[in-house]
Amino acid sequence: ENYTTITLKCWDYFVDLMRNVTASELCEWKVISRYGAGGRALGGHRAGQCPGSPSVPVALPRPYSELQYCLEYSADRLNYSYPNALAEQFIFQSHHRYFHNCTLEHPVYFDPPEDVLLAMIIAPICLIPFLVTLVIWRSKDSKAQA
Repeated sequence: ENYTTITLKCWDYFVDLMRNVTASELCEWKVISRYGAGGRALGGHRAGQCPGSPSVPVALPRPYSELQYCLEYSADRLNYSYPNALAEQFIFQSHHRYFHNCTLEHPVYFDPPEDVLLAMIIAPICLIPFLVTLVIWRSKDSKAQA
């Protein structure tokens, strides 16, 4: 068997597993991946489903992890590099077909652009001398009136 044929079998197995995932579970990482919150492994790979893979019985197969494992194991067995263009194509296809409507539960925050960050740092620094001058000036003005 060549890698293309094996990856198609991996894809078919993934699609079959995804039939058991409800619409509400599609974006639940702990349902589709063997790595739950915190990166802990939650289960092994199903016996005999990935062509040539060792049998590891598992109660709940995790579809996304199964696809990734099958693609990686098959590439390794045939001395292909991983990730490779064909494996990436199937991973992208899985995202496009099943996970395109998923949003992050907790949005990932990024640093602002450098020019904005610089302005946010310099603005308070420049305001401090102005505010100190204003306080001193107002306190002298109030003493003069007294």
